Amino acid sequence: MTTFRIGHGYDVHRLAEGLTLRLGGVSIPYDKGCVAHSDGDAVLHALCDALLGAAALGDIGLHFPDTSGEFKGMDSRILLRRTRDILAAEGWSVGNVDCTIILQAPKVRPYIDAMRGEIADCLGVELSQVSVKATTTERLGFEGRGEGVAAESVVLIFK
Repeated sequence: MTTFRIGHGYDVHRLAEGLTLRLGGVSIPYDKGCVAHSDGDAVLHALCDALLGAAALGDIGLHFPDTSGEFKGMDSRILLRRTRDILAAEGWSVGNVDCTIILQAPKVRPYIDAMRGEIADCLGVELSQVSVKATTTERLGFEGRGEGVAAESVVLIFK
């Protein structure tokens, strides 16, 4: 019998001038980037949380704590690959992932296909198993004021 599980992840990062903006494993030209212990990729962090949560294996902070120097400035694609390996060791495979970026600016549509490719590569799945989309908040909330970025992810895993 096949077992299916659904997971949800959410992450936010404050934006500050002079930092690199990385979302979905892709660097995006902008005058602000995410303040974080690692590279601040909110999309990949939400995705890691969704995957780990679906497998009931904790969260990103449990496996990759921001108190550890090992993860300082780390490329979040490495964290996603390690998350994939943690799930695989427990017998889980990825069915599909669906990520939403919540950000007023910059417009990220030109980078969505590259993000999908990076995520598919990290997870070892087909491009058709990865969805990434973006929305604004119509200038409402911290995202709308340009103070930060939020990301949500929903995943289906099976074994």
